[in-house]
Amino acid sequence: MRDFLVWKLPRIGEARIDEMLADGRFVAVDGRAFTASTPFCAQTFVYFHRDLPVETPVPFPIGILYRDERILAADKPHFLSSIPRGSHVLESVVVKLRTQLGMPEVTVAHRLDRVTSGVLLLTCERRWRRPYQELFEHHAVHKVYRVVAPALDLPSEGVEVTSHIVKERGVLQAREIDGVAPNARTRIRMVGRRRSGDGRQLGLYEAEPLTGKTHQIRLHFARLGAPILNDPFYPELLDVALDDFTHPLQLQAHRMSFTDPVDGRERVFTSRLPLEAWPKG
Repeated sequence: MRDFLVWKLPRIGEARIDEMLADGRFVAVDGRAFTASTPFCAQTFVYFHRDLPVETPVPFPIGILYRDERILAADKPHFLSSIPRGSHVLESVVVKLRTQLGMPEVTVAHRLDRVTSGVLLLTCERRWRRPYQELFEHHAVHKVYRVVAPALDLPSEGVEVTSHIVKERGVLQAREIDGVAPNARTRIRMVGRRRSGDGRQLGLYEAEPLTGKTHQIRLHFARLGAPILNDPFYPELLDVALDDFTHPLQLQAHRMSFTDPVDGRERVFTSRLPLEAWPKG
């Protein structure tokens, strides 16, 4: 079994597998620990917990906007992952809320990018996840984002931006393809204008994604010539350390509304978090 694990799990490495076997970290379905001398047996289930990455704590709390027996609306801060993934396990909304609230089945009904703040809907028990998840799959949730970007001269009713967006697995940036039928649409309108401390003209915008392509809002602001403030991906990919929390992307999932699929109530949740580049008052 030891030789099989070394072959099957090359990313863990031979030395670490030997350490984990010595510590009883690989176990069978009945909880019995495998040892280095356990004979290999085909069709055997092997269970283990991978080593957690070293994570820098995100220094911002998760707000709770609403909670009942079925759903929880969280106010996610910038830099906190929605789900445990890759280099972000403990520093994720799901893991933190499971621990803080003592709710082992809480999970997300959709996702927000790690660098985006705002309203995130979760379900409290596994049995409720499907009906709320389907709302997002069927585009039955109305979402309004707040954005701070360079001020543009837009008509009062705003504009609709369209393009064809593709996102390739393993590539950080999504990209737009010209000359192909649009598959992404975003309504954008300016709701405020002010001069920043360094003299720049900034606009506060509301963006309504009519489709759900990856990084759609960020690409569409860049397409307008007004990339979102502190965007590390668009128009250029910047090398920003994962533990650098000093320049949050000025993009927020500001408001979410939908008809509850269980009881038919109209639900509306609005973020209480400020956007750093657009202080209130």
